[in-house]
Amino acid sequence: MIIAIPKETHPDEKRVAMIPQNVDQLVKRGAQIRIESGMGLAAGYDDASYSKAGATIEKDRKNLLEKADLVLRLRKPDASEIGLLKKDSIHISYLDPFNEKGLVDEFCKQGVSAISVEMIPRTTRAQKMDALSSQASLAGYVAVILAADELDKIFPMMMTPAGTIAPSRVFIIGAGVAGLQAIATAKRLGARVEAFDTRPVVAEQVESLGAKFVKVDLGETGQTKDGYAKALTEEQLQKQREAMAKHCGMADVVITTAQVFGRKAPVIVTEEMITQMKPGSVIVDLAVETGGNVAGSVAGEVVEKNGVRIIGLRNLPGRVAVHASQMYSSNLYNMVTEFWDEENKRFNLDLEDEIIKGCLITHKGEIVNETIINFNK
Repeated sequence: MIIAIPKETHPDEKRVAMIPQNVDQLVKRGAQIRIESGMGLAAGYDDASYSKAGATIEKDRKNLLEKADLVLRLRKPDASEIGLLKKDSIHISYLDPFNEKGLVDEFCKQGVSAISVEMIPRTTRAQKMDALSSQASLAGYVAVILAADELDKIFPMMMTPAGTIAPSRVFIIGAGVAGLQAIATAKRLGARVEAFDTRPVVAEQVESLGAKFVKVDLGETGQTKDGYAKALTEEQLQKQREAMAKHCGMADVVITTAQVFGRKAPVIVTEEMITQMKPGSVIVDLAVETGGNVAGSVAGEVVEKNGVRIIGLRNLPGRVAVHASQMYSSNLYNMVTEFWDEENKRFNLDLEDEIIKGCLITHKGEIVNETIINFNK
């Protein structure tokens, strides 16, 4: 089986799909790995390191894609490149299948089996393949570092001859993977941390990290079978905003991480709430790429409203590209080896397996993923 790994072409993307260590491990299992020349440079891996691991270096991107039985990449492909893929080949990457219907249709037209890493089930067995969680954890860490850099205060309490400096107050909205890592990072830096989530079940996790869990009675809430927060009603969102306003007003830093899988992110921090915040305080909107949790946040920019700095920078995991690449590469390696046929030395697309059922979007010219089929109805 020829496994092809093309270079990422998205502007400013420094993460790479696979590092030499995992290439070496796949080669030892009988895979033929071909990478596009320069694929690893953004994360510090030159062609020689991949050659040493047993990969073949290919300079012709078109030829690389046309010959591949399995394509591994990070970002979703351009629609024009899907037409280069062989019929019955397999493609694994982020795909955003809820919002990229045209891309999904192209995979069907080409007869390519497309696997979306966002759709990998959140089960114990699939945890080692869960790229969403691995990258979200890094995003939570980077969010706190960016906030600390923008804030005109220090995070920890300091007792000095000139007097005692009170710790900064950090309020984190959403205690999923990104939120929990943000809590842990802010606590390590010495901040006083509060957190809120619509799922009361996460209160224990928040408190175990040393933060205070903010309780708000929203009525019936909860999470999906995959661990994602359920969408709130407009009435619940309004109750949440009213409770949030008080805590945002006291905070030096607010970090929002609330996303609803497959849908536009809810606006949680309104313009009115921003006007009640202290001048010089900072908001980091981790959901800016899916619509944003903060009124006025701009994707790719740091803006200021009423003296409050709103950070809406994209691709936070890409700011720590070395470790982000290591984690994503490990996720892909674990997925490939989970379904590796040792006898025939190839990736076995087991259509009856629960993990494949969850993340396979197209196969044999059709959309086969039940979640996407129901979403498009």
